[in-house]
Amino acid sequence: MTDYADMTLDELRLALAPDIAASAIFDGWNDTALTAAAEMTGADVDVARLAYPGGAMDMISAWVENVDAAMIEAFPPDRIATMKIRERIRALVAFRLDAIEGLDEALSRARAIMAMPQNARQSLKMGWHSADLMWRLAGDTATDYNHYTKRTILAGIYAATLAVFADDDTPNKEKTHAFLGRRIDGVMKFEKAKAKLLGGAGGEGRESFSISRFLGRLRYPES
Repeated sequence: MTDYADMTLDELRLALAPDIAASAIFDGWNDTALTAAAEMTGADVDVARLAYPGGAMDMISAWVENVDAAMIEAFPPDRIATMKIRERIRALVAFRLDAIEGLDEALSRARAIMAMPQNARQSLKMGWHSADLMWRLAGDTATDYNHYTKRTILAGIYAATLAVFADDDTPNKEKTHAFLGRRIDGVMKFEKAKAKLLGGAGGEGRESFSISRFLGRLRYPES
């Protein structure tokens, strides 16, 4: 049994996050969910409140970080080394989806909070950080402008996939995984085309590529 009394606030913050997410299905991301999670696990409620001084966004951020940590543990270098790059990215995103399986309502409530104007900056940072972790686990070592475009595009794909996931009532989230597969296939084709363009144009093609336009195509699922 986990001894929450001996945890630091940072440790408690991450340890309680999955239980708060489970409670958020019914109560939302608020003190009611935090209290329910603390009482259910045997943690001190007052101490638990200290672990989330920023309220709902702190709880959501801890949930995301908990999934980040689980993903890192689940994909050691020897496991991911056997996969092609397309398979690595697909597997990493799929793992994150599996990690929040059954928490669709908590996700929908979290996305609504994250979309509030006052939370936009933190939400973008969270998405970027998760995308950065996925690329690093996938073995990406780019340090030029590709470092940023890859993470921006993957963050867009992941956000769009979560939007589909939240409303997907198909068995085993088949619609979500099909959507993810199409988006990753699209990016792989784009990367090949970009490499040919930049290779043949001495790099001049970089200025003609619009990240915002490309992400706009990723934002909504195909009909």
